[in-house]
Amino acid sequence: MNAIYQNLKTIDGATLMNQPLRPPNFIVNSLLSQGLHILAGSPKVGKSWLALWLAVTVAKGEPVWGMETRQGTTLYLCLEDSTLRIQNRLFEITEDAPDNVHFCTECALLGRGLEQQLEKFLVDHPDTVLVIIDTLQMIRGNNYDNTYANDYRDLSVLKHIADEHRIAILLIHHLRKEPAEDVFNRISGTTAISGAVDSSLTLVEERRGCGQATLSCIGRDIEYRELMLERGEDNVWELRADTLTRPELAGNKIVSLLCAVMRDREKFSGTPTELVELIGTVTGETVSTKKVSGLVLQTVDALRKNGIDAVVRRSNGKRLIELFRAASDDTPGASNTDPFGTAGSAETITRNGPCLPR
Repeated sequence: MNAIYQNLKTIDGATLMNQPLRPPNFIVNSLLSQGLHILAGSPKVGKSWLALWLAVTVAKGEPVWGMETRQGTTLYLCLEDSTLRIQNRLFEITEDAPDNVHFCTECALLGRGLEQQLEKFLVDHPDTVLVIIDTLQMIRGNNYDNTYANDYRDLSVLKHIADEHRIAILLIHHLRKEPAEDVFNRISGTTAISGAVDSSLTLVEERRGCGQATLSCIGRDIEYRELMLERGEDNVWELRADTLTRPELAGNKIVSLLCAVMRDREKFSGTPTELVELIGTVTGETVSTKKVSGLVLQTVDALRKNGIDAVVRRSNGKRLIELFRAASDDTPGASNTDPFGTAGSAETITRNGPCLPR
């Protein structure tokens, strides 16, 4: 009997490049996005201290090494610790732990109930943004068959939960003792672990017990960077240096630039090159011509909240970016008609944001 297959669901390149897409949520701006991540380091290097501080800091909505965080409920599965140890560590790193950071020292194994426990927690706490599992080995049990297929299967289950709820799940893991030219090749397990996660972070001390370490970061939604850290007296890892001196424009930055461009304008219509030149003239900032269309499409919602509507379309073989002040619903005579006559030719954004100050 011949199998019956559904047709592939495709999207052509021209349509894709004109379509506003929902960008990933960043829990820690430019460092930790929604999805599945792994933080690996040698035993006793300070991974758990870093995880605890991260859980508390995100719950408070405070910056992480100068990077903005998305405040929300956090869950820390501290499976190698006791509540007494966690309490003692909390007294060292913070004066007051908020009630939206949760701790758990016992849970089911992956594939034997953990997924259901996580789903129940996320239903009960819908504002959750970060789940930390310390360690990956603790949710897999003893005598685990460490094969490529099993590694990929297990991590795919956790990634599905993270993507479904648009949260970040951070797995704490170990590094091999054997040296490697590429530090990410030292992550314990098969290559499926690095392949299945959205980003990998490794914490490596300059020398054992010196209190100075490098956090190397690589991932799908972030640029490669190395953060040089120093462990303070309160066991909080403090930033000494960052190799990423000018990260790619984050959403809030491009929104600010476009707001500056539109401050004295009712509308803009031009090519990506013309918009980049205008941004440079008005703000003095440099933006990549190749990336500006994508940055606009990925910040449509944020632009609308700031009173700017955006359309990216093609006309006579050229890509056009169109920006205009959004008509407020309570403005007399406000209309939702398309001022550029582009209906049917582009993804048109509903005009319902507040007007910008003139």
